[in-house]
Formats: sequence, C-alpha cells, structure tokens
Amino acid sequence: MARQVAERSDTIPALAGVFRTYGFDGASLAIIAEHTGLGKGSLYNFFPRGKEEMAEAVLDEVDRWFRTEVFEPLRAESVPPAQRIASMFATVADYFRSGERICLFGAFALGEERNRFGARVRTYFDEWIAGLTTALAGTDDSTGLAEEAVAGIQGAIVMSRALDDDAAYSRVTMRLEDRLVQALSP
Repeated sequence: MARQVAERSDTIPALAGVFRTYGFDGASLAIIAEHTGLGKGSLYNFFPRGKEEMAEAVLDEVDRWFRTEVFEPLRAESVPPAQRIASMFATVADYFRSGERICLFGAFALGEERNRFGARVRTYFDEWIAGLTTALAGTDDSTGLAEEAVAGIQGAIVMSRALDDDAAYSRVTMRLEDRLVQALSP
C-alpha cells in the first residue's frame, strides 16, 4: 500500500537514492514508486513533469547543500585558507560517506543525462572550482590546483567504489588535502 507523504520535499532523499543506484535512465517509475513508497499518481501530483522534474528537484537539493556547506565556506575570507580547505575535505568526506555515496552531478555528467542536465552539471563543477580557487588565492596555480582537487575527489569516489576499497577515498583525498595546504605555505 502506498504511504502518505506530507510534502514534496519528503521524497527527495529517496529519489536521490534511486538516481544514485539506478541512474536517470534506469530509474523507472515503478522503481521510484517502490523506493519512495508512493503510488504513481502521488508522484505525478508532486512532480507533474515526471522523472525529469524529480531529477531536477534532487539536483536542486544537492546544489543547495553544496552551496551552503562547501562553496560559500570556501569563499569565507574571514577564515584562514588552510582551515577552509580542511573543512571542505571533511565536509565532502561526510557527504560522500568517504566514497560510498556517488556524486549525482558526476554521474549525470557521464551518462545520457548530460544532454538534459549538462548546464546544471557544469555550474556545479564551476562553482566548486571557483570556490576552491578563491581559498587557494596566492598560490602559483590556484585554478589548476582547484581543478586537480575536484577531479581527484571525484576520481577517488569512483576508484573507491570500483575497487570496493573504502579506504582508497581517504588515502587519495588526504594526499590532495596535504598538497593544497602545502601550496598555501610560503
């Protein structure tokens, strides 16, 4: 029996899990209904444009979280740069569960979803790199280091999952963090 959900936002965590597990194309309405506990009618009530609107809502929530918890703190000039970088690595490790949880923006960049959500994906990565570049201001190649770090974090997620080695994420990101902090030292 389908359950009652009070608000559309109550479905977002379950939808995110479905898209992480099955991808956009693999997430059928039947699978979405099963994982959210909602009937198809309730899903269409919350998301009249269907699965695409569901994915947009999930990306909105992930984007909002990253802006608040990662991107804006990287730009907080009242906090020392090394502290901003350490905070970013800790926050991101918690969010991605040290590589156990995939990045939806990263996943949507790789599949056919890119055709639908490409501008959103690009903005997410641009914002992350820009925030990290700000924190690395004064280093020899702040943008290059920021790109390398974001790519390294994304790669660590993939590698950790591919190797079924939870510690791989931590090993890679610890080296990345050390490299960035060293780059800040005169």
